[in-house]
Amino acid sequence: MKINIRQIVALCVTLLIPSGMAAQKKQFTLEDLNYGGNNYYSMIPENRYTAWWGDELIHTEASYCALVDKQTGEEKTLFGIAELNRWAETTDSTRIRHFYYATFPYPDQPLVLLSSQQERILVNWEEKRAVWRQSRKVNGLNETAEDWSSASRAVAFVAKDNLYVTDAEGHLHQLSTDGSRELVYGQSVHRDEFGIEKGTFWSPDGQRLAFYRMDQSMVTDYPQVNIDHRIAAYEPDKYPMAGETSHKVTVGVYDMTTGKTIYLDAGDPTDRYFTNIAWSPDSKTIYIQELNRDQNDCHLVSYDAVTGKKAAELYREQSDKYVEPLHPIQFLPWDKDKFILQSQKDGYNHLYLFDTKGKQIKQLTSGNWVVMNVAGFNEKQKSVIILSNEKSPIQANLYAVNVNNGKRTLLDNGEGYHNGELSAGGTYLCDTYSAPDVPRKIDILSTDGKKKAKNYLTAADPWAGYDVPEYSCGTLKAADGVTDLYYRMVKPTGFDPSKKYPTVIYVYGGPHAHNVDARWHYASRGWETFMAQKGYVLFILDNRGSENRGRDFEQATFRQLGQIEMEDQMRGVEYLKSLPYVDADRIGVHGWSFGGFMTISLMVNHPDVFKVGVAGGPVIDWRWYEVMYGERYMDTPQTNPEGYEKTSLLPRAKELKGKLQIITGYNDQTVVPQHCLSFIEACILAGTQPDFFVYPGEPHNMRGHQSTHLHERITQYFEDYLK
Repeated sequence: MKINIRQIVALCVTLLIPSGMAAQKKQFTLEDLNYGGNNYYSMIPENRYTAWWGDELIHTEASYCALVDKQTGEEKTLFGIAELNRWAETTDSTRIRHFYYATFPYPDQPLVLLSSQQERILVNWEEKRAVWRQSRKVNGLNETAEDWSSASRAVAFVAKDNLYVTDAEGHLHQLSTDGSRELVYGQSVHRDEFGIEKGTFWSPDGQRLAFYRMDQSMVTDYPQVNIDHRIAAYEPDKYPMAGETSHKVTVGVYDMTTGKTIYLDAGDPTDRYFTNIAWSPDSKTIYIQELNRDQNDCHLVSYDAVTGKKAAELYREQSDKYVEPLHPIQFLPWDKDKFILQSQKDGYNHLYLFDTKGKQIKQLTSGNWVVMNVAGFNEKQKSVIILSNEKSPIQANLYAVNVNNGKRTLLDNGEGYHNGELSAGGTYLCDTYSAPDVPRKIDILSTDGKKKAKNYLTAADPWAGYDVPEYSCGTLKAADGVTDLYYRMVKPTGFDPSKKYPTVIYVYGGPHAHNVDARWHYASRGWETFMAQKGYVLFILDNRGSENRGRDFEQATFRQLGQIEMEDQMRGVEYLKSLPYVDADRIGVHGWSFGGFMTISLMVNHPDVFKVGVAGGPVIDWRWYEVMYGERYMDTPQTNPEGYEKTSLLPRAKELKGKLQIITGYNDQTVVPQHCLSFIEACILAGTQPDFFVYPGEPHNMRGHQSTHLHERITQYFEDYLK
């Protein structure tokens, strides 16, 4: 046998190292685990940017685009960054820097759409030339909220508070002239509630543009201040608080062929919400879900896009609590007279098939589970592709639902938490998923449910070699003694069941969010791992009121936010106290936003239970929260004075016993600083002593590396007072 001197030296060195040191694993820092950290992106599982070109999958890497073989997963490079810039004859100012956001808008043409700061450009990679380009700075205007139509190649955008359209030939059309911070055009309205994410909506043929116009001149200003000037500047924010005067929204329609704008004749917009705008396939009709201010009476209404006249009311849904439309109707690609409506009128969000006369043909999905998303349609199979939690309340899986017979076919592996991007033709899915012990995988799925999935990426564990804690998931009964609640627990690294550990409950608890699901590490946040490394038990419970568990689960908190949630969280505390390794005298709580509200609620309603709390951006009194969200769950202060009084934390300031740190962004436009300041004032009057820290210039959530600073501060507070 040949002797290798390097192996002998290495063996000798290893023998000289103490056994404990040889086995020592690396420790995490917040720079590794926090999304604002300098090393965060090297510590998350590998991913790939992809885009669909018809039914062909393209890998859009920084420096190249490659065609992915859907049967083998192998790649063939289509073009690189240098050659594309050469073909397109870009300059230094128009150069394409990467392909991460490249799109392929025409399934039957080898065209890639790219954007620089100066222009958007279509390049034909087979002909090796740019075939069309459009300036993004016509007349020196900088595009914001831009919305490009592949059908007409026109782009709608906002600049200097007004709405514009640049057509395919580069001609600029100004749609409004009176835009201001009080008259808002072409942007998201109703404070991004009801699923609204933008303010412009192109018709399928690209010849008409529906857009929002929001008049908020009657809405009270909240006095935000910018301290970056030598003398602080007054920069007020329009903020309609619960029970106060709200804004008025109308919907305009611009016609590219005539150059004219009409407004839909929807009647007086006072105390009404116009949501979920959708177009008919022939571009002649607009559909809107209209909601009253009480949010308990919803109407699906159609309008003539040429005249703006009301055509018909197709559907109405009412509730003794609230109706919450979140999804526009979607037409069947193979039948222009039928569409799918989403509703939770039977107790869970499901799909219903309607015709354009308003007749409900049938309910497509049903059961004690939730349709979480509609990815699109497979026209050949006559199926709709959905994401649902039918398998488990903490899972998300992809199904094909046959529209003719309602049969559901599971498309993925039936495990974990999936998210699928559907191809333009609807025959394939790019399925990205993870599971508690799977960091990330990407599969290519056929939506006919017959072909075997092809694994495209299996990410390595980026935490290999680190001292990783134990993550577990379980259920316990809610305060009603019937409902199952899911929790996540993170045990300290080097866990010793004979020891007693300080425990931190991380809480959110509010609507439209959940914390526990079947993703990697049960969706544990990086900060939890950091705290477990420091010797804490972390406990996270999704109480009633949180999402994806059905209407009654969510609406249990109606008109009394925080009360049912606290009861459920205290069931979690009872469970923790039953564990021999939890130190019942050292229980802390932390949360942000609704979770900040819950943190202080728990601290002042159960002052002998919680020793330490850190509340970020907390709601203190729902009278100071905005109209749409606040009134949906609490009604108005005028109609529900008892509820507002019961849920306000101001009268409870005198009950504070433990150490409480309140943190806020100084320019928070979501939970305005009035909340924190009023609670501190109440504590001063009551003689209690919270701590307070602000982040100047920051909004509701800390941005960039300031988030790392924030989590250092949160950690240190527990280290100082709970450890």
